[in-house]
Amino acid sequence: MLSAILLPRRTSDMPQRLPALARPALTALLVLAVSACAPDEPAADLAITDVAVVDAVNGLREGQTVVVDDGVIVSVQPAGETPPAVEVVDGSGRYLIPGLWDFHVHLSYDERFTDAMPALFLRHGITSIRDTGGLVENVQPVVERMEAEGATAPRVFWAGPLLDGAFVVYDGENRPPLGIANPDPETAQENVARLAEAGVDFLKVYEMVTPEVFDALVSAAQERGLPVDGHVPLSMTADQAGPRMTSMEHLRNVELACATDADELLAARRSILANPDGVPGADLRSRLHNEQRLPAVAAYDEARCDQVLAALQNTIQVPTLRLNALGIQAPWERDDWEEALTRLPADAQEAWRSESLDQGEAPARDTTFGAWSLFLVEEMHQAGVPLGAGTDTPIGYALPGYSLHSELAMLVRAGLTPREALRAATVRPAEFFGLQAEMGTVETGMLADLVLLSANPLEDIEATRGVEAVISKGELLTLEELDALLP
Repeated sequence: MLSAILLPRRTSDMPQRLPALARPALTALLVLAVSACAPDEPAADLAITDVAVVDAVNGLREGQTVVVDDGVIVSVQPAGETPPAVEVVDGSGRYLIPGLWDFHVHLSYDERFTDAMPALFLRHGITSIRDTGGLVENVQPVVERMEAEGATAPRVFWAGPLLDGAFVVYDGENRPPLGIANPDPETAQENVARLAEAGVDFLKVYEMVTPEVFDALVSAAQERGLPVDGHVPLSMTADQAGPRMTSMEHLRNVELACATDADELLAARRSILANPDGVPGADLRSRLHNEQRLPAVAAYDEARCDQVLAALQNTIQVPTLRLNALGIQAPWERDDWEEALTRLPADAQEAWRSESLDQGEAPARDTTFGAWSLFLVEEMHQAGVPLGAGTDTPIGYALPGYSLHSELAMLVRAGLTPREALRAATVRPAEFFGLQAEMGTVETGMLADLVLLSANPLEDIEATRGVEAVISKGELLTLEELDALLP
């Protein structure tokens, strides 16, 4: 089976199908039928007829019929006679896109959300996620549940813990437990070996590592064929560390390398990072950010930054604009925020509703770094730096699933076209894992992760919010079925 060959460790990639007669009726906007077929002509699992197909590589293809069997797209062809299929969906007037990714998720960050996340992601059209940091003992059981036979959940790729330095930011005392210490290269090599044995899909390097530890982590990852994600270590600059990573998060610390006085800032950071008083990692990082971030933004040097961006041509940037620019576009200011909250678990729903009201009445947030982030993404885009779409869910009011659409809108606000934003949430994540031949477009031979929309996202990226049905690992999920999965 193709999916099993492509992803042999993931037993949940095997298609999950239910008998057609046992399924609930589709919503009024869809038509479900059991097609007749000749005895010698086997029926495929699913056919979506007369639909407009949209992806970032091929653009818009109107009047297509897409056939899915055994978890794989087996045909994309101009609409005509309906092919034999167990389930047939009338896609006329609708748009079929590849399943979306949230490329920056923390499944174990807040246990109020953990169990509900798979259903919330699917409800919003996210069929794949990348968990970018959590202790193995916390994340691995969640991954195993999502990958279990019969589970209805997005595909999940995970990194294990944030690989931090001697002083850990997310140490479980001052911050939630997401990171582990790598005080020296030997420990770093041992940790990479242990994580590879645990079955992680990539590694996440964090901000407090030394250059020597960074080198050890990246070299050990390369030996094992593991992609490397991370923040730019504070002991380095973006143009030093970035080219050795496969992706970078939040635009974090790029401003430090783009400043006129970048060399002086780096020297000052390294002195403070010696940390003779043993200040906790979270406090140490906060001090450095508070002392250097906004001054570095103010000292922006265009020529120097052009050199930094040139060094990042092969490193996917995941800017999490919806988080960086929270003061510019807060989620609770949207008309659909209250409806989105109702899909959360009860305890999280009430807490976020109350906090949203408090935030709305609080003094305005400083928007300097948010505006800088929008500016820098535009500069990166113009320079040809690849961009990926991630949210940091559930940090900073990132409602699982919902927030990915906010990130796409922010990418467009930063200068991307809707088609380019769609690429950031489909093709770029697949490229990170070397899976672009299996995921990211709607073509024959691709894995059947798809989303049926009510409007064209190439005309307005907000159309990605209009989910009418989701195909996850070949299984058709109607809105009724998706809503039934929610807490």
